[in-house]
Amino acid sequence: MTNIADIEAANAQYAASFNKGHLPIPPKRKLAIVTCMDARIDVFSALGLTEGDAHIIRNAGGRASEALRSLIISQRLLGTEEVVIIHHTDCGMLTFSDEDIRAKIKEELGEDASDIEFLPFKDLEESVRQDVRFLRGSRLVQGVVNGYVYEVERGSLVRLEVD
Repeated sequence: MTNIADIEAANAQYAASFNKGHLPIPPKRKLAIVTCMDARIDVFSALGLTEGDAHIIRNAGGRASEALRSLIISQRLLGTEEVVIIHHTDCGMLTFSDEDIRAKIKEELGEDASDIEFLPFKDLEESVRQDVRFLRGSRLVQGVVNGYVYEVERGSLVRLEVD
C-alpha cells in the first residue's frame, strides 16, 4: 500500500466518527504558533492543544519571516493576540548553508536557486531570538510574542528570554 492509499484509508476512518465540524474559524485561545515542519514534533500533544485552540504555522525551521503572511491573516482577520515561536534541537536547518542547498539544487536539478533564501541557522537559541525580535519589531504583528526551544530528545520546552 502506498502512502496515498494509507492516508486515504485513515481519513475515511477519521471522517466516519468526525464531530468537530461546528468549531468556529477563529482559534479559541487566540494563539498562533510558528514552528518547524519536523515530523517529530506533535504540536498538539506537546502543548496540550486540541482542534480549534490555535493556529499552527509550520515551515522549515519555524522561521517567522516565512510565516509573516499567515500571522498577519491570523491576527487581523481571525483575532489571534499571542504568538509563540518554537525552534527545536537536532534541527536539519542547523546542518547546511544557503550555498550548500543551492549547489545541491544545481547539481540534482540543473536549476538556479540563487534568488531563494532558505533561512538556515548555526545557533539555535539565537535563531529563536532573531525571529522573536523580527516579529516584535514588525508594525504588522501585534500582541505578545515569546520564543522557545523544543527539546526533541525529551519533549520539553525551554523558554528563551529575548531583549
